[in-house]
Amino acid sequence: MMQKFPIAIVGAGFGGLQAAQSLAHCGKEILLIDRVNYHTFVPLLYQVATAQLEPEQIVYPVRTILRRSRRCHFLMAEVEKIDLSARIITTDRIEINYDFLVLATGSKSQYLGVPGAKEYAFSVNSLPDAVALRDRLLECLEAASIEADPLRREQLLTFVIIGGGATGTEVSGALVELFRSRIRHEYPTLNLHHVKLILVQSGDRLLSELSPKLGIYTQKYLHKLGVDIRFSTQVARITTEAVYLHDRQIIPTKTAIWTAGVEATMPELSEDWSRGQKNKLRVRPTLQSIEYDNVYAIGDVAYIDRDGKGSSGVAPEALQQGVTVARNITSQLQNRQTQPFRYFNKGRLAIIGCRSGVGDIQGWTFTGLLAWLIWLGVHLVYLPGFRNRLLVLLTWLQTYLGNDRVVRSILPLQPRTDFQHKSILKQKLPVGATGNNADFS
Repeated sequence: MMQKFPIAIVGAGFGGLQAAQSLAHCGKEILLIDRVNYHTFVPLLYQVATAQLEPEQIVYPVRTILRRSRRCHFLMAEVEKIDLSARIITTDRIEINYDFLVLATGSKSQYLGVPGAKEYAFSVNSLPDAVALRDRLLECLEAASIEADPLRREQLLTFVIIGGGATGTEVSGALVELFRSRIRHEYPTLNLHHVKLILVQSGDRLLSELSPKLGIYTQKYLHKLGVDIRFSTQVARITTEAVYLHDRQIIPTKTAIWTAGVEATMPELSEDWSRGQKNKLRVRPTLQSIEYDNVYAIGDVAYIDRDGKGSSGVAPEALQQGVTVARNITSQLQNRQTQPFRYFNKGRLAIIGCRSGVGDIQGWTFTGLLAWLIWLGVHLVYLPGFRNRLLVLLTWLQTYLGNDRVVRSILPLQPRTDFQHKSILKQKLPVGATGNNADFS
């Protein structure tokens, strides 16, 4: 079955949602497509992974976000292929014919060719990833609590974080908070002071996207918290039992956490598209495809060459790109000239954990409690949904004032049967099943 929409947006992340909302008054019907029916607040994924927040607290239904925009429609489907010349999107449910296309499909872990990394390392790029890592952390505690072999217990209580960027430092600090919380009283047979947190970084400092001063502060603070930081160290391979380093060191562990970078993820395209760093699609300064005036790419999937450097890949940039794309599509509809994207950098913040963070706002660098509080405030404001903001605030108060974490469940609680597991959304809609003017609103 084929449906026609003047504007199609693939991906309901920060950029895709912003583009849809900004286009709501352009006078055309808009279709937003995503494989899940919720928007994930990615900056807080690591707090789900480290048993601080419930998964439902950082997601929000896409339809709820769009319900006031009557020209915005939503389709939950997996995009399988896009024919750019024919202007057809093929999904696992229906086909969409479009006039304008916005690609905002986000990113996935970049494993850099390390054997075993994709198969055996945990990442923090999606909600299922975060829940899987949380389950592994809690499973390791449960297994270690009854393990008689000291070497086996040491392996269960060793956690290796690979990558010293913002996510790697956030995860490291959050794990320190977890094992210092009241959870230690729930495992009387364990001494959680014996937990080993090892942060492996291929470069010579942490937080390379920020100033060296902030990277040095982060290094000293994590070291003070007991994190073993290993610079200029590369991973050779990962197995179910250990992380092997290039210097021939072997770290026995059941939990390797991969935070060493991401690359663009996208469906199959009918034509070759010039790629930049991290497999991103090269676009014009206006965010348009080099070949097609009616196709745009934004967020983690877009590469704009700025003095040999690509886009920063942060949420504020994706939001601003969504606004620019909406303006440019509106201009094209009105036969006006498109304008180049100009990113206004409001600054960067990173949280280390244990009431400390770092920040750089318009050249003003600051560290410690102030940066930590600003980080919490900014993310609380941008988190969608009043209920989510309230629950996250209450959870943070319990966590930071009471030194307690209530998220203890290991999921799934019960395996599903084959029939229950098979989603009806994976079934192709027969031609004419809903008529030729199906409404996805």
